[in-house]
Parts: sequence; C-alpha cells; structure tokens
Amino acid sequence: MHRIYLDHNATTPLESAVVDRITAVLRDEFGNASSVHHFGQRAKATMDEARSAVAELVGADPGEIVFTSGGTESDNIAIRGVAEATEASGRRQVIATSIEHEAVLNTFKALARRGWRTTLLPVDQSGVASPDALREAITDATALVSVMHANNEVGTIQRIAEFAAIAHERGALMHTDAVQSAGKIPINVKTLGVDLLSASAHKINGPKGVGALWIRRGVRLVPLLTGGRQERSRRAGTENVAGIAGYGAAAARAVAKMAAEAPRLSALRDRLEQGVLATVPGTAVNGSGAPRVPNTTNISFERVEAESLLIALDLEGIAVSTGSACSSGTLEPSHVLKAMGFPAHRTQNSIRFSLGLGNTEAEIDRVLAVLPAIVEKLRSLTRTPVRA
Repeated sequence: MHRIYLDHNATTPLESAVVDRITAVLRDEFGNASSVHHFGQRAKATMDEARSAVAELVGADPGEIVFTSGGTESDNIAIRGVAEATEASGRRQVIATSIEHEAVLNTFKALARRGWRTTLLPVDQSGVASPDALREAITDATALVSVMHANNEVGTIQRIAEFAAIAHERGALMHTDAVQSAGKIPINVKTLGVDLLSASAHKINGPKGVGALWIRRGVRLVPLLTGGRQERSRRAGTENVAGIAGYGAAAARAVAKMAAEAPRLSALRDRLEQGVLATVPGTAVNGSGAPRVPNTTNISFERVEAESLLIALDLEGIAVSTGSACSSGTLEPSHVLKAMGFPAHRTQNSIRFSLGLGNTEAEIDRVLAVLPAIVEKLRSLTRTPVRA
C-alpha cells in the first residue's frame, strides 16, 4: 500500500540533503563549539553557517538568532524571559490570542498562577484577531503581546505588523510564534516589526529537537536556563551541533524552494478542498475567509466523529490529523475551533489536512476517490440526516 502523508503541520519528513548534512556532522564534527582548539572551532563554524541560514529564513541578523530545543522552548524563553525582566518595573500583564499553541497558552497559565494578568484576544469565525481588540485590552502595564503568525490547526495568518505597532505605542514588546509560517511563506522580522520570533526545524523538513528564537538586539530577557555562556548567555548548555546543522540545511533549502513550493502546495490544497466540498455533502472549510498558509486546510464533516474518520483514513493509508499533535490523545474539542465560535459538534468533527514535501496530484485524487464512501459509511451508523 502506498501511504499518503497529509500531516505536515505535526512534523515533516527529513529531506535527504538534511540527513546527509546531519550524518556528516555527527561523523566528522564532534567538537564542543565552546572549545578554543581546532575541533571546537570547526564545530563553531558549522553552527555559524547554520545560524546564517536560519537568519536568512526570517530576514534577521545571524547574531540575533538563539538556538533552542524547539518551538516550545523558544516560546517559553520569549514569554518567561521578558516577564522575568520586566516584573520589577510593574508591567505585569501579557496578551495573546485565544487560538495560540499550547506552548503559549500554558505558559500564560503559569504566569497567571504567579499573579500576572493574562488576556486572550477573541477571534472571528475566520480565525483572525482584530487589532482593535488589542487596542482595547492593552495598558501601560502590558509587558508583552504574543500573537502567532499562522495558526497550526486552520492555517490563518494574523496581522502581526499591526499588532506590533499597537504594542510598541504602549511600550510593550511583541513576540510572534512563527513555527507554522517560517519556511512556508516569506518572513522578514523588520517588516513584521516584532521583537521576538519563534521557529522550529521539524516543520520544514529538518530534525526534531531543534528550534530558534530571534531576539531583536537590545531586548532584555532573563534566560530560562542557568549555566554556561552559550548562545551569548541566552541559552545555556552544550549545543546540539548536528541538529543545528540540519536546521541550517533545511532552512537554506526552504528559502531556495519557497517561490515554487508555495504555489504548488496552494494548488494541491485548493484541489483537495474543492473536491471534498463537491463530492461530500455537509462539509465546510474552517478559516476559509482569511489569508492562510498555502499547505493547510481544516474541513468539518457534519455528523462524523473526527477520530473515527481519522482512523478510517489511516486504514486506507492516508495520514491526517484532528488538530494540533500536541493535543492528540485528549477528548477535548479543538480550542481553536471553539474560539472561532463554532458549535460543539463542529469543534469535534473537523479534520486537518496539511500538505508538504512529496505530496502530488495523484495522492490528492486518491484521497478524493476514497473519502466520500468512508464518510457515507460512518454517517450510516447514525440516524441524524445531513443538512443539504
């Protein structure tokens, strides 16, 4: 059976060039990048090359890139680090949207337990937050605004530059979680106007366990880890040189192919959406009214339990998702779809299809060929008719 992978927002397969780069560094560059001798300096040069590639991915200065263990750590360093640095000044409010990744939402909950005021901005049914909502919520006590660039479940893109301008008017810093956008659409930290930006390697065909945090020069934050002076004293611990090299290779390839890959994936995504809507009654695209990253669609199937549909598709060799991989295994409805104002049944009957490297028209056509019968069979197990 030819298996079809449509869950690239959860993780991505490594490109062969990335595997080759990681393998070469594991074999040849075993030095500690903090050592001053030849072996250490070779490891440092390997990291410098990767740092430049990741910086180019987001339009940044290489000296402002801090390597981390992934998007979650990058979000934590940004939010907790700024909170620690500004707490004494009396700025004790942080603001995000209600559809952020759990790495942000749970960090906000941790700050709330310490007495911080946390505010979550609402979104409309297209999954977009309004800058006006931020204007109403922000105060002179706001330390940080954190708004994700692209949502991991529905793919909607937020108006980050507008949020950043509002934050800066009130003296607050602006962070964006760009884990699902960096490498898929062009990003420039100067154009976005942000102060901190999180990214991750394994969303762009790089290795797991490696991420990056861009920190604008001059931004004060307290490091999450205490120890040595690695990463300009922003992130202590001996660096994962091979993983970082893999991230650099993945970032360089993402930059090189983005102009061609984005429209290719967008066309495949549209082909899938149009085919599903045309052949399966009682379906709707969540977040279709807003700009989205080109590889993501989230479709609700009326009177079908999402988990049942996911399993049925997997039995046909098609891998999809019911939402964030970090939330899988729970019976809770999607907090993203709930925040978008959808009724309870719709938050539990939606499937995320996220496309990427290797996906073809033939694969999309295979999905469209088997999906109607699967949905019809699942619906036949219930008595409620589908609305026309």
